[in-house]
Amino acid sequence: MPGPERTGTLFTGIAQLVTPPPGPQRGGAMRELTVLEDAALLVRDGVIAWVGPAGEAPRLPNTAGLGTVDLGGVAVVPGLTDPHTHAIWAGDRLADFEARVEGVPYEEMLARGGGIRSTMRATAAAGVAELVALARPRLDALARSGATTIEVKSGYGLDFGAELRMLEAVRTLQTRVPATLVPTLLIHVPPTEGRTAYVRAVCEELIPEVAHEGLADAVDVFCEREAFTVEETRAILTAAQANGLRVKLHADQFHALGGTELACALGGLSVDHLEASGEAQIAALAASQTVATVLPGVTLHLGLPAAPARALVDAGACVAVGTDLNPGSSPLFSAQLALALAVRLNGLTPAEALTASTVNAAAALGLTDRGALVVGQRADFLALHSPDWRDLAYTLGLNPVRDVFVGGQNLKEMTL
Repeated sequence: MPGPERTGTLFTGIAQLVTPPPGPQRGGAMRELTVLEDAALLVRDGVIAWVGPAGEAPRLPNTAGLGTVDLGGVAVVPGLTDPHTHAIWAGDRLADFEARVEGVPYEEMLARGGGIRSTMRATAAAGVAELVALARPRLDALARSGATTIEVKSGYGLDFGAELRMLEAVRTLQTRVPATLVPTLLIHVPPTEGRTAYVRAVCEELIPEVAHEGLADAVDVFCEREAFTVEETRAILTAAQANGLRVKLHADQFHALGGTELACALGGLSVDHLEASGEAQIAALAASQTVATVLPGVTLHLGLPAAPARALVDAGACVAVGTDLNPGSSPLFSAQLALALAVRLNGLTPAEALTASTVNAAAALGLTDRGALVVGQRADFLALHSPDWRDLAYTLGLNPVRDVFVGGQNLKEMTL
């Protein structure tokens, strides 16, 4: 292999450099990691320019802005992608949490003024500046846990002005958070009245405005008995595609209604949740290019059955992991912990969980330029505290990530 130009930053002191191959991985390929002992990594212009054994590393001139960073003999893995968050909200759901553990039915929580509609009221009442201030520490926490790319949804606004303010908050945060933020318009909860007119307005007014203003990369719909029907979902997603936006779905969280099959048929980026998925949905995902995103934080917090990640992998599907960070069903502020829980709750191996949280999670957002430590990929990577990469999946309650690098720069040293 020809040597790279002698510029950039060379990272040494890597006990293990561990990576999946680039691009989405399916089925058994999710277990195929490259583990390189005593490695080095060269970064140039935010991109990986060389990777290999430390003894074969190129030498760099002793010039200002160039040189070597010794990581001290620890494991290095790709930066994680969190492909599913609701990180922008106002208010809290602490009363709901207390009521739930006391056995209060959700319908009674709603009657008391709680539930998701309480979050929607608080979020709709907040301005962009307040939403930014509330979301910033949540996103910083995700980044410190290893998330170098984070999807952020709207969806708590209901009225269009509030939805747009949520997406405007994401746009502002893109200039303030070192991690890459990927905005998604979520059509989350139907109105109590005027449902048909609302869906029509979403298709004819909200989606075209969001697309024209460049406020979102994709449109997501919650397809569920308590939310939108399959046909309503089809109309919304078709409008999204007509306006040049990608599509994805919340589906099979409580009931398998056909949302998963719809997303696969439309070429959706991902179907997320899948706790209620059965053999038909698993087969549909395995036969499609749509990513199956599992969210173990919901299983932990709500006590729902775990999404069948083990069966999905065994069937040949492409599986990703996300936090589903939100105030009601998954107050999970760590992408690393989501990875670790996917091993315990969803039946993934540590290798599969790493792949699910890197290249596959990136694919769930339509991204193929990150998640693998190979030449040409973005230099987003994590230095652990440990020399063994498996601590990433093993550790609970203590962050095993020592340093987060975005484009080759240490998060601790970045200012925006």
